[in-house]
Amino acid sequence: MRIAILRQRDTRVESTTSLGFAVVGLGNIAEFAVLPAFRESKKSSLVALVSHDPARAKQMGKMFGVDDRCCYGFEAYDQCLRQPGVVAVFISSVNSAHAEQTIRAAAAGKHVLCEKPLANTVEDCRRMVNACRASQVLLMTAYRKYFEPASVALKELITSGQLGRLRHMYSTYTEIVDPIKGPSWQLNPRLAGGGSLMDLGIYCVNTMAWLAGSDPIDATAFAWTDEFQKFSGVEDSIAFRLTHPEGLVCQGTSSYSAAAASFVQVHGDKGWAALNPAFAFDEERRLFGKIQGRWFEQTFQVMNEFALELDAFADCIRERRDPEPDGMVGLRDMATVQAIYRSVREKRTVAIETELR
Repeated sequence: MRIAILRQRDTRVESTTSLGFAVVGLGNIAEFAVLPAFRESKKSSLVALVSHDPARAKQMGKMFGVDDRCCYGFEAYDQCLRQPGVVAVFISSVNSAHAEQTIRAAAAGKHVLCEKPLANTVEDCRRMVNACRASQVLLMTAYRKYFEPASVALKELITSGQLGRLRHMYSTYTEIVDPIKGPSWQLNPRLAGGGSLMDLGIYCVNTMAWLAGSDPIDATAFAWTDEFQKFSGVEDSIAFRLTHPEGLVCQGTSSYSAAAASFVQVHGDKGWAALNPAFAFDEERRLFGKIQGRWFEQTFQVMNEFALELDAFADCIRERRDPEPDGMVGLRDMATVQAIYRSVREKRTVAIETELR
């Protein structure tokens, strides 16, 4: 039934060389990463823009070749969704807006590629997943690591068994957040849903689960800062331990007050491997480690990960198959995040909700 409905809705996709996207939310990630990616995408094209400020939408439209008539303010979002050339939306707005914008797009029959975190709560994530299911449209969570070659190479090392049985993983993502110089919404709990965990640590949470091929079952966490006035509303630094069913232990850290850095390190009983940097999209990557006594190292050049992500989603739409990572991945990650926050508040290990639909 689902396939039949998708075929009926998307027959116009078959004859086009690229799928039309509207980008919703035109902050820094959109301006400097998402919008430029369409220039390198082989299967997707930018056809509409939506911003809280219509003037900014038109400004970005001039920079990226979108007609003024297809540049909208948020108040005209539904008008954008009625545009026939829009097959899908890329939502890159503030976290708190993801749920409403996804649900409205689904109701209009548009596929949705939504930036991480999928939403600020498990409940909102579930609403998004259910809305897309009901409208028979695809929902993909924008974890670009699933397509970036260095991360894929690390995943293949693990799945091939070269590292042996996994014993533990470590991951960190940090950067300096200055509310005077950067986006103020990052320190607003209503808009962001949290601090460094929601913005940066979510990469560690998702990537370790993806690499492990399993979801954690409990969380233990601790948060701290020495800049109490600056971080009065959201956490600055946070460390967490996630236990998996087979005994694997994953440990992660994120921070808004340490120099920009990121890594993932995986240890098995036959060897270990590390990816550094792991999450920044504008730096050369090194995958290195030691397997059964032999060192290895491989370098990966900078490439446009966002274009890879766009093209992967376009393929899913054309082939009428569920994307990976889909909305349920984003929902499960938010269940983990909520358990981490609860552990901080209650100062104890917290079980992670696993019966998610």
